Amino acid sequence: MAAATKKLFTTDFEIHASIKMLYPYIQTASGLGEWFADNVTISPEKVFTFVWDHEKRKAIMSAHRTNHFAKFEYLPESKEEEKDPSYFELRLEMNELTQTTFLKVSDYSDFDDFEELQDLWEGLVENLKKVVGG
Repeated sequence: MAAATKKLFTTDFEIHASIKMLYPYIQTASGLGEWFADNVTISPEKVFTFVWDHEKRKAIMSAHRTNHFAKFEYLPESKEEEKDPSYFELRLEMNELTQTTFLKVSDYSDFDDFEELQDLWEGLVENLKKVVGG
């Protein structure tokens, strides 16, 4: 069976909260656990475990910059994934003109239904907005 081709999905959400307030929610296990997954833990080796409906995915934070972005790379579950790992990146951007904060989502996976992915992220970001009151 041929490996599924991965695609990059990106979308932006306007959030009425400051970047400094939002950053812990995109970068810490406790913050992500409040909106992104049912449960998020981090091991002493800095491996994040995300749990959704009793399904677990492990990831490492492969890159981050304080008050800017956090990128999580899923640990490979197969040989193919070692060469081309799935990841998601959460980036905070400020429109200086309007003083509006945006959460820019990049989701690189073999999930090919972009409409469903958009709905999924919209639901997640709605959770985040409820948590931060934005």
